[in-house]
This record gives sequence, structure tokens and C-alpha cells, in this order.
Amino acid sequence: MTLGLGIIGAGRIGRVHADTLTTRVPGAKLHIIADIHAPSAKAAADDYGIPAHSDDPAALFDLPELDAIVICSSTDTHTRFIKMAAQAGKHIFCEKPIDHDLAEIDAALAAVDAAGVQLQVGFNRRFDANHIRLKQAIETGEIGAPQLLHIISRDPAPPPIDYIEVSGGMMMDMMIHDFDMCRFLLGEVVEVFAMGACMVDPAIGAAGDIDTAKVMLRFENGVIGSIENSRQAVYGYDQRVEVFGSQGAASSGNRHANAVTLSDGQSVRRDLPLNFFMDRYMDSYAAEMAAFVQAIATDQPVPVNGQDGRAPVLMAKAGLRSLRENRLVRLDEIDGD
Repeated sequence: MTLGLGIIGAGRIGRVHADTLTTRVPGAKLHIIADIHAPSAKAAADDYGIPAHSDDPAALFDLPELDAIVICSSTDTHTRFIKMAAQAGKHIFCEKPIDHDLAEIDAALAAVDAAGVQLQVGFNRRFDANHIRLKQAIETGEIGAPQLLHIISRDPAPPPIDYIEVSGGMMMDMMIHDFDMCRFLLGEVVEVFAMGACMVDPAIGAAGDIDTAKVMLRFENGVIGSIENSRQAVYGYDQRVEVFGSQGAASSGNRHANAVTLSDGQSVRRDLPLNFFMDRYMDSYAAEMAAFVQAIATDQPVPVNGQDGRAPVLMAKAGLRSLRENRLVRLDEIDGD
């Protein structure tokens, strides 16, 4: 079976998925890409050999050749397009986050359930080979009983201020990947404590956000976790995870352009880490989309469902409240709001 797909959103992440769907995902046929900015849609169609393009995303829901819609537009449009796709009987892949508002997310998930279609959320880091191996080490008991988790995520440079202003901020946009990684590796989180500051660019603070953060977490199983984020690491894209257990530890490090280490009389050195997420995680984007296509084609559950998309938003909200109120926040405080 070949799955027919259309993409909404021809920005950076939409182009990533257009690339993978047209070159790296067997069983997928990308028929059309749409963006309200017509030149962006046309450019993506031309660049990736997509047969059609449109400046009207709503037009995709009526196309009989489409089995699924890939939503890569701005976050404020996600739930609207999810509901429209569900009502049209289309399966859905939606980039993270589903929305910044839990009530909006719940309404979208209800529409998906009512329509009997599937929704996968784009937490691509679950599909990274290093993270899969970490999870395997935990589940097979290779490190004994997990006790501590530490995640480091540092970007090479901050995004534009106009992006920060609509992104939901560091916790909702950047750290949300790390919140999901916590759940992927070790299960549910019950409480968080967050600290943050603006240490990279005062303009980020003026926009109401932070650019440097540390979050402590307690898991349902008793494990203690920590996440640290920075919007700027001058040496490149810093992505590290360590799980410490009663019988050992498992860690994943940064990816480099090569594995060469140079040693001389003055130093031992190697090249800097890969520069950003499209270099570091490109294989995971292909893997997550292949998993989505396979699940729909074989009528199996998608690997990252709507509830998996909701939970990191809840964690981000708890982190934001902790930051505002300077206290430990339980997640059930937020879910009860």
C-alpha cells in the first residue's frame, strides 16, 4: 500500500519532512504542499519534486488521494487543522507542540477519537538511534535500577525575537523535547522545580522569555531528573543525555562530522559538534515519518500519540508556574486547572 500525503506549512520543518517523504520513506507518496505564503509552497514543490502546491491549506482536506495530512504550520493553527483533518477522515501527523492550551489540545484529541483516525505528534528525538539504545539499556536492566537522569540541550544560537514572541517561550518550544525525552526514557513525571534567567540576549528577556534554564524533576517511579537548556552554545549544538543506575550508567553524546581525534604536544582535540538539529537529527526525522506511514498502512497504533503530545505541554506549564512562583509544582495542580 502506498500512503498519499499532503503537507501544510512550507517553512523549515515542513521542508525537512518534504525532503524525507520524497527521498527516504518507502510507501509514501507526497502529492501536495500548501502554505499561505504561495512562493514558499512553490519553492518547496520545485525543490523536492512535489507534483502540486497551494496557498490554501484547507484545500487539502477535500483531496481524495490524500490518506494523511502532515501539519507543519505555526502552532496557533495546529488544533484547527487537526480538527479539519479528522472531520475529513484523514490521519494526521502534527509537529510539536499540539498547542499551548490544554483545553484546545483536549478538544483536538476528542475530534480525532470521534473520527476514528490516528494522530502522531512530531517528537522526533524518540527515533534517534542513541536515545533508542539508552531506553533499551534501561528496560533490559543493564544499568540496574535507574536513579538519576540528566539532559543537556543547548542551541548554537538563539532564534529571531519575532519567533520567540509567538513560540510559547523556551519551555514550551525548546525544552518540550526534553520533557518528552524524560517520559520516553523513564515514564511519568509528578513534580518539577524550575529556575531561569536571561544571560544570552537582553532582547529575549524584553520579549518576556528566558534563554537559560534548569529544571529538576521527580518521576512517578522515584527517579530524580534534571534538564538544562541554553539558547547559545558557542561550540555548536550540544545534545547529551545520561541515565545513572544502581549497576552503572548509560549516556549519549554529541555527534560530530567525523570521529577523528588529533593529538600533538600541545593538546588532544576533535572537531566541533554538528551545528544544529537538522544535522544532528536528520535520520530521526526520516525514522519518525517512516514509523507513521507504517502504522497507518498496517492499521497499527502510531508510536507517539495525542496523549504523548499533551503530556510535555502539561510539564512545560508546570515549569512555567514554578518559574513564576519560585516553588515546586506538582503536575496534578496544572491538570486540575
